[in-house]
Order: sequence, then structure tokens, then C-alpha cells
Amino acid sequence: MGVAFGWGPTEAAVLARDAACLVVVDVLSFTTSVGVAVESGTAVFPYRWRDERAETYAAGLDAALAVGRSEASPRTPWTLSPAALRAAPPTPRLVLPSPNGSTISAQAGEATVVAASLRNRTAVARWLARHGYGSESRPLAVVASGERWPDGSLRPALEDLLGAGGVLSALRALGSYALTPEARAAATLWEATDDPVAELHRCDSGRELYENGYPQDVAVAAEADTSETVPVLRDGAFQETP
Repeated sequence: MGVAFGWGPTEAAVLARDAACLVVVDVLSFTTSVGVAVESGTAVFPYRWRDERAETYAAGLDAALAVGRSEASPRTPWTLSPAALRAAPPTPRLVLPSPNGSTISAQAGEATVVAASLRNRTAVARWLARHGYGSESRPLAVVASGERWPDGSLRPALEDLLGAGGVLSALRALGSYALTPEARAAATLWEATDDPVAELHRCDSGRELYENGYPQDVAVAAEADTSETVPVLRDGAFQETP
């Protein structure tokens, strides 16, 4: 397997059967939000559903629960928004519902799970190389989350393809890895894109956030290579790890 690349929860579950590590990429906005929160010292518990089940889960963990962007208030300032999380007071434990990134995280089985974005793509690659992931004995899968069409089917998303390609390109620069054709193509796209940050602002998901009044979330997600934090899923929560 070496280093593989795939899309969405279904392929994540397939790739995880052989992977020692699964890198989740959900640039707008789950993994960017995870990175921002973990930087502030928060343990982030991913959760698939944003309903009463999430409330029960958070209560059982004595954790704050992230709400929808439009539901933010002084009492509950935490949302699936990296800009809002940066501005909110840090909380020790946060349940962060997300139908895409959280679902992929749950598909990893016994594999180590890492949250990657444009902000920490090079830091993640260095961490993977340092721990031997991507070798024949410790296969690696990088999964782009994508979005969802109204019928629930996968909608490939440019921001996640660029994010995954950014990680794969940085990893490829660190050594000789056996990348699958799909992984090589993703890395090559990143390297061939003149201005990936500009494309993030112009892509469908970026424009949607602008139209809905959240341009600051795109701005935070576009802070390429500004973070050394590598969130790793341990004991049910993303936390910074050596």
C-alpha cells in the first residue's frame, strides 16, 4: 500500500483495513477547526451527529458542545468555525460534530488518525515521516473528506484535494515513498497550482462561506504552513502529541 489517497467515509473505511495511519483532510472546516482548538489546549472529541445525541455525548464527557455557526452566543461561542474557535475562550474539552471529517475519523478502526489542513500540512508530513508512516511496514492513507450533495452522495471538494495534495507533496519532498497513482496525482496538483491559497477563496466551498457571511473562516483555513500543531486522535479526542 505505501501511501494511498482516497475520498470520503466509504473509501476511508476500505483504506483503513490496511493502513497504520489515516490522515483526515477537511479544510472547510473540520480539520482546520480541530487544529485551531488543539493549539489552544482543547481536547476535541469528533462526533458524527449534531442533535440530542451530541448533547448527551458531551454531557457524559463533561465537555462543551459546538453549535451551528448561526447558533453561536456568548454562552455557547464554540462552533464548526475556525475563526469563532480562535475568538472563543478556550475550553478543556469540546465535542465537535461534523458529518464529514468526524465520520471519516470514526472509520479508521485501529489506525492512528491525524487531522491535517493547509495550516499544518508540512508539520503533519514531518510528523508522519518521523514516526515511519508511509513505509512498507506502516502504510498510510490520506483521505479528502469532500462535501455532500442533497441526496447524501459525495461531492468532491477542491479545498480537500489541495489539502491532501499539500500533505502528500510535503511528504514526498522528505523522502522516497511509494505513492499510489492517486496519491501522486494529488501531490502533483498541489505542486502545479500557482496559488493554492487563492483557489481556496475561489472554490465552491469558499464562495459558499463568503455568501453565508463567514469569509473569516476561509481566511483562517488559508493560513498555509503557519501551524506546527499535529492533532492526533487519542482516547476519543484529537490532542497534540509529540
